[in-house]
Amino acid sequence: MNRSSSVRSSFRRLRCFTALVVLSAAVSTTPQASATTTPREASVQAGFSVDRLARLEKSMNDWVQRGWIPGCVALVIRDGHVAFFRAAGYDDVEARKPLQTDAIFRIASQTKAVTSVAIMMLMEDGRLLLDDPVSKYLPAYRKQQVLASFNAADGTTTTTVPAKRDITIRDLLTHTSGLGYAVIGSREATTLYGKANIPAGLGVHGDDLLAAMNRLAAIPLMHQPGERWTYGLNTDLLGCLVEQISGQSLDAFFRERIFQPLGMNDTYFRVPDAKAGRLVQLYRETSAGKLEKHPGQVLGDQTIAPNYPLEDHTYFSGGAGLSSTISDYGAFLQMLLNGGTLNGHRILSASSVRLMTQHQIGTLGFNSAGDDFGLGFGIVSERSERRTPSSRGTFSWGGAFATSYWVDPTERMVFILYRQVQPTTKGEVVELFRNLVYQAIESPAKSTPSLAR
Repeated sequence: MNRSSSVRSSFRRLRCFTALVVLSAAVSTTPQASATTTPREASVQAGFSVDRLARLEKSMNDWVQRGWIPGCVALVIRDGHVAFFRAAGYDDVEARKPLQTDAIFRIASQTKAVTSVAIMMLMEDGRLLLDDPVSKYLPAYRKQQVLASFNAADGTTTTTVPAKRDITIRDLLTHTSGLGYAVIGSREATTLYGKANIPAGLGVHGDDLLAAMNRLAAIPLMHQPGERWTYGLNTDLLGCLVEQISGQSLDAFFRERIFQPLGMNDTYFRVPDAKAGRLVQLYRETSAGKLEKHPGQVLGDQTIAPNYPLEDHTYFSGGAGLSSTISDYGAFLQMLLNGGTLNGHRILSASSVRLMTQHQIGTLGFNSAGDDFGLGFGIVSERSERRTPSSRGTFSWGGAFATSYWVDPTERMVFILYRQVQPTTKGEVVELFRNLVYQAIESPAKSTPSLAR
C-alpha cells in the first residue's frame, strides 16, 4: 500500500470511529457506552466474537469485488452497544468514491414504519381509534365499490360490487383494506391507478396528497376489506390521515414529533442542498448482470430522476418518500426495541409498540414463509422461526432501493443493511447478511427482553 492509500485508509477508519462514538451516544440505553469505547471493545460488550464479525466485513467487501453491489453500509446494535458499523465499496464506482457510513440513502418503504408510528401517536393523543372507518376523516371513502371483474384486453371494462363495510385505519396498517399499489401492484391495480394518475409516491410533482387520495377512493378496491393481505397504498393514505387529523403536513409532524426528539437530523422528504453530496448514487443491474448508474427509470415504467430527493415538493408519501442515514434509522428502531423510548424521549407507550409488533391478521396469508404481520411490520412467527436464525417476534421490513432492517427483541438487537440498487437479482445478500450477524453472537443478551414473545 502506498503512502496516499494508507492515509486514505486511516482517514476512513477515523471517520468510522467518530461516527460510531456519536451513534453510541444516540442509541445508548445503558451507562456502559462511552466516547472512550473502541469499536472492538463495543463488539465484545455487545456479546459478539470479533473474529466472527470479521467474516461479515470480509463478505461485504467480497460482494463489492464480485460486482453484486456498488457498496453497502451495515449497522448492528445489541444491548445498546454499537457492535458493528461499517461501509464497504463505493458511492460512485466509476469515480472510485468510497461509500461513507454517514451517506444518505433513499429508504422508500422504510417510510411506512415511521408513518405507522405517527398514527399510533395520534391514537395516544386521543385523536383516533384504530377501528375508526377512514370515511370518518375522508368522506370520499364511504360506501366504496369492490372489483368483481376486469377486462385485461381493454384495461377499462370492469364490474363492481358494493364493499361490505368501510375500510378502517387498522385495515390500512395491516394492508388488508383492498387497496392496491400503483406501478408495482397487480395488473388490475396498475392499470386502473394509472388511468386515474395515482402515483406510487416517489418524486411526485404538481399533485396534492389529499386530492390523489380522494381520487384513489373512487377506484374499486381489489377485494373486500379484511379478506386478504394486499400490499398497497395503505400507508400513503395513512399519511394523508395524519395530515388531516393533526393539521400539519406529514413532513412537519415527522420533524417535530419523531425526528427532532430522536436526533434524526439526516432524515428528510427533501434532502437539503447542503447535504446533497451525501446522497448515494443510485445504480441498477442490467440484463447482463452488470451494475450501471441508474438513468432515471424507477419502479416499472415510472420515470423519476435519480436525484428526486433533492427536488422541492409538497407531496409527502407516507409509504415511500423518506431518505435517511443508517444511523438515524438505527435510532428509530432502537426506540421501538426499547418499548417506545430513547434517551429520555418517549415517542410511544410500550403497549402501542406491543400492538404494532404482534400478529394482527388472523389466518390471512402474508408470505410463503409463514410470517405474521403486525401494524406495519412482517414478524417472524412460530411457524417461520425454523426457517431463519432470527428469533420469534423479530420484526422487519425494507425498501425498494435495497435497504433492509430487522429488530430482534429476544436478542435485544437492531441490525440494518443499506444498499442502493434497483433492480437487482442479488436478493441473497440480505439473507447472507442476516446469517453473518447471528453467527457472530458469542454470549446471550444481557438485558431483559422487554418485547420478547
